[in-house]
Amino acid sequence: MPVFSILPQPLQSIVRSFLDTKNDLEEIRLRVGMPVELLFRAGPLFLTKKTGEAVEFTKEDARYVLNQLSHYSIYAFEEELRQGFITLEGGHRVGVGGKVLVENGKVRTITGVSFFNVRIASAKQGVARPYVKYLYDRRWLTTLIIGPPQAGKTTFLRDLARIASSGEPEENIPSSKVGIIDERSEIAACRSGIPRHEVGVRTDVLDSCPKAEGMMMMIRSMSPEVLVVDEIGRKEDAEAIFEAIHAGVTVFATAHGRSKEEVLKRPMITQLVSEGIFECILEISSEGRGGRKGKVSYLTDRFRVKER
Repeated sequence: MPVFSILPQPLQSIVRSFLDTKNDLEEIRLRVGMPVELLFRAGPLFLTKKTGEAVEFTKEDARYVLNQLSHYSIYAFEEELRQGFITLEGGHRVGVGGKVLVENGKVRTITGVSFFNVRIASAKQGVARPYVKYLYDRRWLTTLIIGPPQAGKTTFLRDLARIASSGEPEENIPSSKVGIIDERSEIAACRSGIPRHEVGVRTDVLDSCPKAEGMMMMIRSMSPEVLVVDEIGRKEDAEAIFEAIHAGVTVFATAHGRSKEEVLKRPMITQLVSEGIFECILEISSEGRGGRKGKVSYLTDRFRVKER
């Protein structure tokens, strides 16, 4: 897995040896002065040497990882550091922590990076298929996908985009023109503009583009029938979604939250729901040890209530 190349060689070897017997790695947690932690769906595991001694992540290791992430040019990565994460080829995301420098009340950058969270991207075709019949009624419904971190929202969104793009003959669903606004390069994981994940035969991608601006660009230039965006949350996102719906485009979007009730407390989401923009909400939760479950609820009277 290319993501391992950011790790010092001795640590790479130890991590790979553990993966020979375990599957479903979700995160690698690196904290200076602490044992290296691997997080699997079944739970955490701390790395140990053959002697049983814990594998400690050192300052030198942190320096190596940061140099690999920045290609030895920290200044070139200041924007990513300001956001608190860096996206790697393949859609893997590395979150960072350290001393935050603030300027005029806003985060300027992070220095003394001593904490890393390497989140492993996964592409699992078919995860959205059981829910297609709940999200399509003569057309795709504008849908908000919610769930806590690591529930699989982006994985589900990617597969839903693929299905909408390619069609689903068994459900009598035709293919649609799909536009993905991939602000963090995690949905399609483009490299040189070409998706590394399977996102469908009729899908166009704007990579590393802000969501709000990208939705308008996609509507003007690519005439999509379905727009796909990840992690909405800003006022500009809501305004762009309003514009998209009024242009006759369906939107698939995700938002962080442990329940529908929790998400609906956010003013931006509440506004979209109260205006009837989102027609249904899909709540995803992790069941642990290899499973995810979802529940669909409808927000308009047009559709009969079905849950799964």
